[in-house]
Amino acid sequence: MTASLLAAGLGLALAACSRQPAADTAAAAEATATPRDTVAAAAAAAAEAVAPADPKQAMLDSMRRFKAARSWHARMETDGGPQGPMHNEMTFVAPDRYRMVMRMGNMEMEQVRIGNDLYMVMDGRSQKITMPPGSMDQWHDLAEKSQQTMTVEAQGREVVDGVPARKYLLRQTEPAPSEVTVWLGTDDLPLRARVVNRQQGRDLVTTIRYTRYNDPGLTVDAPR
Repeated sequence: MTASLLAAGLGLALAACSRQPAADTAAAAEATATPRDTVAAAAAAAAEAVAPADPKQAMLDSMRRFKAARSWHARMETDGGPQGPMHNEMTFVAPDRYRMVMRMGNMEMEQVRIGNDLYMVMDGRSQKITMPPGSMDQWHDLAEKSQQTMTVEAQGREVVDGVPARKYLLRQTEPAPSEVTVWLGTDDLPLRARVVNRQQGRDLVTTIRYTRYNDPGLTVDAPR
């Protein structure tokens, strides 16, 4: 929710040094790789080949793709808070439907937003609040300001839940200083994010896992 890449010449030199020196060594590695390993490696190489040279541009492109997604689901786990760990789930369905379920200890609360209507559900009771039009604009403004001031550092490639991903570190000053590590899949959409905020003298760490992009089976309905 950030520095520059190494020079292209240095990157090519490092890549050349990492190659196997003999054909028989490469053949042995290929023979021991499973089909899944081979497919994942090929997908990772393809993703790296088409990745933008500018890390910040890569993240801005990903944010635009994320914003254009018709639906997604996210699981969020937060550690380090004064009240203990929090486990949240969020579902989004375009254009303006959200559901968030927040769990902390034995407490569970649900929020559903449909257009300007916000529903809050707790202990089986639902309360509806109609917000003024444009009340969410401030969050969009903050997001735009955050994108303008963030810096981005590419941190190579990793496999996330069996999927090859490109890893980036974002540093932000708006709306508050924070560090965000993001793993992008081959479709340039986030697979995972790790957010570190400093609050009340301690680090608050939130890990987010994204799934079910553009899944027509996802729905968000008003509580009954």
